[in-house]
Amino acid sequence: MSRKKITVVGAGHVGATAAMWLALKELGDVVMLDIVEGVPQGKSLDLMEAAPVEGFDSKVTGTNDYKDTAGSDLVVITAGIPRKPGMSRADLINTNTGILKSVVEGIVKHSPKTILLIVTNPLDVMVYAAWKYSGLPSARVMGLSGALDGARLRAFIAMELGVSVEDVHAMVIGGHADEMVPLKRYSTVSGIPVTQLIPADRLDAIMARTKKAGGEIVGLLKTGSAYYAPSAAVVEMAEAILKDKKRVIPCASYCDGQYGVKGMFIGVPTVLGSLGAEKILEIELDAAERAAFEASVAAVRGLINELKF
Repeated sequence: MSRKKITVVGAGHVGATAAMWLALKELGDVVMLDIVEGVPQGKSLDLMEAAPVEGFDSKVTGTNDYKDTAGSDLVVITAGIPRKPGMSRADLINTNTGILKSVVEGIVKHSPKTILLIVTNPLDVMVYAAWKYSGLPSARVMGLSGALDGARLRAFIAMELGVSVEDVHAMVIGGHADEMVPLKRYSTVSGIPVTQLIPADRLDAIMARTKKAGGEIVGLLKTGSAYYAPSAAVVEMAEAILKDKKRVIPCASYCDGQYGVKGMFIGVPTVLGSLGAEKILEIELDAAERAAFEASVAAVRGLINELKF
């Protein structure tokens, strides 16, 4: 049985670290594509030299040519300029849609049956743009939002309680921006609602920290943005798809009426399997959660309306 082929576009911190997780998990052979000559080749060679130590047999290659990505089963797109301190996600739109257009067209030309996982910010808008540029069915395009935001929330809950991260589950829906909606009622520790374990004021502080988690890291690093957690989270999505695991992971999926949202991508709990975003699970939202979600949807829709196709 031949291995799956996975392309990672962008050999910066997020892309290179995603390639590392993909290879470590032996999810397939990995192609790293970047416009900068030598960088994807050097990083992939470095990873291949780590293979004997870590014991993985995935092949990792680097290229500057879309031809080498032909026949990819799945493509992770991290290309784009990162957010700099003081920069809003909206500021990124014009630059990153231009980059995304050339990337998506190059990828789909050589891999018309692929599935696209978008990491480029501002996330929900970029997923929409990637879908439009690619011409792929909406189920085969999705974006990294709740998988990362939920991981951050789970980390903060585990730190607060001093418990294993493995026993913490959390749900974050809405746009991958400051308007994201962490759902306290759907966050649990071994099935126990966190509302029973953490005082309300502390829980509110954790929810607030989750919303600003990306910015917190940008502020600390001063140059660049987070990459370990984003790359790990997108590889969790990739694994669910490549292994047809049917995992329920919140991510930016195309809504066609679910949650009252039509014709756009927004973070919702999604069943991920070999067909991509196979099904959206609709959960009950109380009045406050619904209002927060609708505000998040409105913010994303406003950005989409500014796109020129």
